Amino acid sequence: MRVQINKAGTGWQWVKLGMRTFLRQPLAMSGLFFMFMALVSVLSIVPVLGTAVAVALVPAATLGLMAATREAEQGRFPMPSLLLTAFRGGSARTRNMLVLGALYAAGLFLVMGIAALFAGDVPAAAPIADGTEVTPEAMSAAIGRPGMGVALLAYLPVLMAFWHAPALVFWHGVSPVKSLFFSLVACWNNKGALLLFTLGWAGVFIITGLLLGLLGSIVGGPQVMQIVVYPIVLFMASMFHTSLWFTFRDSFRFEGADGADQPASAADPF
Repeated sequence: MRVQINKAGTGWQWVKLGMRTFLRQPLAMSGLFFMFMALVSVLSIVPVLGTAVAVALVPAATLGLMAATREAEQGRFPMPSLLLTAFRGGSARTRNMLVLGALYAAGLFLVMGIAALFAGDVPAAAPIADGTEVTPEAMSAAIGRPGMGVALLAYLPVLMAFWHAPALVFWHGVSPVKSLFFSLVACWNNKGALLLFTLGWAGVFIITGLLLGLLGSIVGGPQVMQIVVYPIVLFMASMFHTSLWFTFRDSFRFEGADGADQPASAADPF
């Protein structure tokens, strides 16, 4: 296995591939993402333990959405069972995926702990009442809270380490700890492409928000906007997750059984 370095412009190609592939199967891809979010909501009802389990399932869900993207890319309909891909590769791979999930939960809670140390005694933001509009001032106050910048900075290496790790662990048999290292190296070596990938998606979300704001000024009424905004946000989040597969596919090459160099997709044993 070796890391493949991509030009910065590849990041925008990943954005376009994610959107194009999503539009081939929009209901299937958004449905899978909704299923995961629904599971997270149910688990979060259980204090502490439920939240920990929900966080630990993120790598498995990421893998499932990657598998669904590959199906959609090849013109096939992604079945709901693909969301359980992480638990269908035998006991060894299932165990490694669970270990990876536990490491991700530990890393995320560590980031939260670091943020809490820098937040000091600042009280938590007041919850927004039902029907109350989320204003730009409220969002700026939430983002500007002490500890938020530290949390984002501390989360960045965690994000990079787990970006490719689920696919490496499950499809290529890399151990959980080694997968974190290889993912971190791949992300760093492709930082230009990933930066443009991030900026590209940020631009897509900003433009979508502006269009929604324009629509709100035309139709008027928060009730109407609530009906429109939720499915749009679901579609956009699903579209973003659809693009993750392409970032992995183009960041690694693997040596096949004949010694020939193969892309990540061709080296998949499943």
